[in-house]
Amino acid sequence: MKERVQKIISAAGLCSRRRAEEWIVQGKVTVNGGLARLGDTADPETDLVLIDGKPLPAVPAETVTVLLYKPRGVVTTLSDEKGRQTVAELLPPALGRLYPVGRLDQFSEGLLLMTNDGALAQRLTHPAGEVRKTYRLWVSGWHEGALALLRRPIVLDGRSIQAPELRLMWQRDGTALLEITIHEGRNRQIRRMAEAAGLKTTRLQRIAEGPISLGDLKSGQWRYLTEAELRQLRTEN
Repeated sequence: MKERVQKIISAAGLCSRRRAEEWIVQGKVTVNGGLARLGDTADPETDLVLIDGKPLPAVPAETVTVLLYKPRGVVTTLSDEKGRQTVAELLPPALGRLYPVGRLDQFSEGLLLMTNDGALAQRLTHPAGEVRKTYRLWVSGWHEGALALLRRPIVLDGRSIQAPELRLMWQRDGTALLEITIHEGRNRQIRRMAEAAGLKTTRLQRIAEGPISLGDLKSGQWRYLTEAELRQLRTEN
């Protein structure tokens, strides 16, 4: 069955659909020897799609999705030119090659989904999906009016960001712990929101994504998602 070329690339687990579109525009993608263009379709069963002259990896016969508690200091990538520990090193080789869904910056921790299911990854990371993500945010520099500043819509990277859902867990001696839920996933979004409110982030932990929660996993631990959780991810925002 014919599908848009960028969707085929994304389903192979190489990247997001948006990044695949960038590769097409950059002339990195060919279909049966001809340069691909945005809007082109292909049949992954019969057409040869190449990225920089290399064939797409075979779509795995069995998809695997796991929940990992990413520790602080670990980078969300499969390899790192600086020699830092990566999330891929925390999973056993028997799971095969799994790709992180979205990102957590090096100094953040908590829930990170990893999968070889390109379609699921695309659904969860596409801006139109608006998958809810909930974090615990520890800050210093707490001041009267901080909640109001955090709740205001702001512009990041030229885009207006929705006001987050906020719950103040506690505050004392100029420090506070908040629970914050966002829909977008701009680069270092919560840290930048805190900074704009005059606060310094001292710890940031993701505890939920959509219907999936971190639960009692400890730093560095992982588990398979259940079939019920996978069904929820595929059908819910």
